[in-house]
Amino acid sequence: MDRARLRIAVIDSGVNPSHPHISRLAGGWPEGDFVDSLGHGTAVMAAIQEKAPEADYFAVRVFDRRLRSNIDTLIDAIRWSIDNRMDVVNLSLGTPNPAHAERLASLISRVLVVSAANAFPGDLAGVIRVAADRDCPRDRFRRDGETFYASPYPRAIAGVPSERNLNGASFAVANMTGFVARACEDLADRSYQKVCSKLCNFR
Repeated sequence: MDRARLRIAVIDSGVNPSHPHISRLAGGWPEGDFVDSLGHGTAVMAAIQEKAPEADYFAVRVFDRRLRSNIDTLIDAIRWSIDNRMDVVNLSLGTPNPAHAERLASLISRVLVVSAANAFPGDLAGVIRVAADRDCPRDRFRRDGETFYASPYPRAIAGVPSERNLNGASFAVANMTGFVARACEDLADRSYQKVCSKLCNFR
């Protein structure tokens, strides 16, 4: 029997489904209202899809006109991802508020999350923690202790120099999520421990 497609939630500003870098959009949240008005979520999803094109992708919109949200919306987005059986959740965002850590911890133990280091939930145990390394090629990553390092650049746009394109820790998380998705593809047990073990054996 064929294994079901990997399901990846991209919690961000939504997605532009007509963008040429986007394929395999399977749905999202809020229902009927996850179109990207910022471009950030589209670039994040495109970076992941470049590495894992066969997965099913879900745009979970927590940003609207600004890259700002609140903890209740973020909690609702993660719950939706859990309730809808996501295998991997990309969180190219985080909160520095330690008061939010406990609320997030109760959820991230139920789904595989990839998120930014030096914020929550990225610094919680059991989260694939990612930091940016500008010297890391986009088709590589490295690990130092409990932190993975990846390129902070999204997919290139023809005619646009990389330094003029979007870049930053958000895209390091997205690039790493692509590698995580590839690691998950042939794993029956997609736990944090099993996925990290598989990542450590990547070549």
